[in-house]
Amino acid sequence: MNFISQEILSYCEEKSTLPSELCQKLEVFTRENIPMSQMLIGKLEASFLIFLIRNYGIAHILEIGTFTGYSALAMAEALPANGTITSIDINPDTVAIAQQYWHMSSHAEKIKCLIGDASHLLQQLRQQEQKYDLIFIDADKASYPVYLELGLEMLSHSGIIIIDNSLWGGKVIKEKTHPHELDASTQGILAASNFAKNHPELFTCLLPVRDGLLMIGRNK
Repeated sequence: MNFISQEILSYCEEKSTLPSELCQKLEVFTRENIPMSQMLIGKLEASFLIFLIRNYGIAHILEIGTFTGYSALAMAEALPANGTITSIDINPDTVAIAQQYWHMSSHAEKIKCLIGDASHLLQQLRQQEQKYDLIFIDADKASYPVYLELGLEMLSHSGIIIIDNSLWGGKVIKEKTHPHELDASTQGILAASNFAKNHPELFTCLLPVRDGLLMIGRNK
């Protein structure tokens, strides 16, 4: 969902550095052939991620939620030659599409995908003691609090966590007025957002880009 007009969105995209032609082909394929294609992050959000990666020394990324691989490919294109992305998803069918397009890219070797339950896989990754400069959470919304807490344990000292869909089509604003109407996904998003906002060692900024990007960093 976008909270600005299509005209304004198109203008922003026109003035932004966008992902590659291969990413655009993957976006078109996904929108034309894959159910729930709205789960794609879109050009402007991809451009924002690319900007962060290129300008803030991000080298190692953990992505929770691969879908058809658009976001992973866009981020891989922005990483340095020694950069890595570990992407997690539970759906082998959409991951197969992702891998098909990744293999067309010269950046494919930067991406590793793990298929399975994200909570279990994150527990395994935590034991490897790898630190990530950027953790991008865009998966099962009800599990956002779990992903956030596990992700914090693997975040580098100056790392950033980004939680996608943090506005959830505007449903989150019912937190105080209609709390009994909140479904599990909305409750999960709110729990993660409130945990980060109230954590004494974190700082947050919620941006109304597409369906909301919650930026989380450490107080230094």
